[in-house]
Amino acid sequence: MASPLDSEDDIFENLQKRVDPKLQEEKSRAVHERQRGQYEKAQKRLAELIDNNSTLPCTISSIRILNANHTRVGFLERIFKPLLSANQDRPYTLAEAIQEVSIGAEKLHKLDIFHQPISLFIDKPSKTEPSTTPTDIEIYLSVKEKSRFILKTGTDVGNAEGSAYGNLLWRNIFGGAETLNLNASLGTRTRSAYQASFETPILSNPDVRWELGGLASSTQKSFASHEEVLKGGWTKLRWLAAGGNRHEVGYNGTWRQVTGLASNASPTVRTDAGDSVKSSVSYTWVNDQRDNPILPLRGIYSKAMNELAGWGPLQGDVAFWKSEVETQAAVPIPIPGIQGDSGVSVTTGLRAGFIYPLCLGSDSTPKASRLNDRFQLGGPADVRGFRLSGLGPRDGTDAVGGDVYAAGSANILFPLPRVSIDRPFRMQAFINGGRLLALKRPEKEGNVDSQSVPKSMAATIAELGNGLPSMAAGFGVVYAHPVARFELNFSLPLVLRKGEDARKGLQFGVGINLL
Repeated sequence: MASPLDSEDDIFENLQKRVDPKLQEEKSRAVHERQRGQYEKAQKRLAELIDNNSTLPCTISSIRILNANHTRVGFLERIFKPLLSANQDRPYTLAEAIQEVSIGAEKLHKLDIFHQPISLFIDKPSKTEPSTTPTDIEIYLSVKEKSRFILKTGTDVGNAEGSAYGNLLWRNIFGGAETLNLNASLGTRTRSAYQASFETPILSNPDVRWELGGLASSTQKSFASHEEVLKGGWTKLRWLAAGGNRHEVGYNGTWRQVTGLASNASPTVRTDAGDSVKSSVSYTWVNDQRDNPILPLRGIYSKAMNELAGWGPLQGDVAFWKSEVETQAAVPIPIPGIQGDSGVSVTTGLRAGFIYPLCLGSDSTPKASRLNDRFQLGGPADVRGFRLSGLGPRDGTDAVGGDVYAAGSANILFPLPRVSIDRPFRMQAFINGGRLLALKRPEKEGNVDSQSVPKSMAATIAELGNGLPSMAAGFGVVYAHPVARFELNFSLPLVLRKGEDARKGLQFGVGINLL
């Protein structure tokens, strides 16, 4: 007869034996598959139950949001109170009730204060209440609020700059999905940048938001031998319309200072040195139908931006109309023998813009554009194969920017060998180019007047098509991080104009919406 001590020894021996990893993996897989099967079976039964009763009439007597401890009741009522049957002219069917409440739950998700998923429960009200009817149902939405405070610190390297940053996000400040975002960064090129913005949805609508913000920054612009200091603020109203069209109108007031000039700064930079004030209103339209904004496989992106500064009551000491358009299209390329998406795609992009000088106040002569407001073109996140601001007009070694530009690119992206197409890595081959021009002056000496501006603008735009644009081609590796796109490319300039600054060899770029 075995003693109890022998049994204990056997137990300890079994516990000390190493578990076969393959056996453990098979057991875990079996448990996971069993749980998934049970979940799918439960979902199927629920779908069948709803389908069998989808046409039954019902009235929503109440909608309750559970666990929304830091969110105002009145804020949530604006979303769900209109759905109550007491505010409807006819009863719902069960399918209609679930659909309407699901739309409300999607609004909660867009507010960015609750975690996904938001669970929906349906129950019958207590029969002891005299006001209930047989068709009454109660809706419960169970939510989990996101953390109200998020603090991030880190470093960024890219686009010829290194920086350290800190970010504080305060969500749901007053219980109405308001957010306060504070940013501070110190870097090699952007020496310091401080920004604060407050945003809130209007009337509990996540698709309509108002923003108020301010900034103070100091940026070293070595390509033009100066430092730019900015202090100002803005207010914006954004809304989402039908068809995915996003609109934004805003006002911006900024004091700018061109200072810290290098000893070899050009006369153009010295002329624009000192203080200036920009007071402008703007309108932006965006339609993004891409499947992924960082690394699209298919879809079209369009954007138009217009800014009006110094005209009429806007005041300030600069006056212009600035307009830009941007578009991108991505098309997947099927590969014979591969079912579904091959991961190979062709992406094309185009950007263009102009600055139209206007008269400031009662002046009869349009104000020429300043260094602060002109376009800059070239760089690893712009026209690859050129240094930062390497294209366009120059005064000596300084890139002084231009008033009219156009740039385009064509890229073919394909998966890396032995890397799944679901991973955010791609190889790319590209060709891109562009031109940046200063506004042509009239043939006779003197400043551009109001009558000659249209002719000068038309002549400058026509000059864009005179000859080939400055171009470069190359290949590289792309990594699509959720926050930004990282590229390491080898570039070879193909067409170069006198004075432009090309870069042959490796180039590293970081950006959200690269050309």
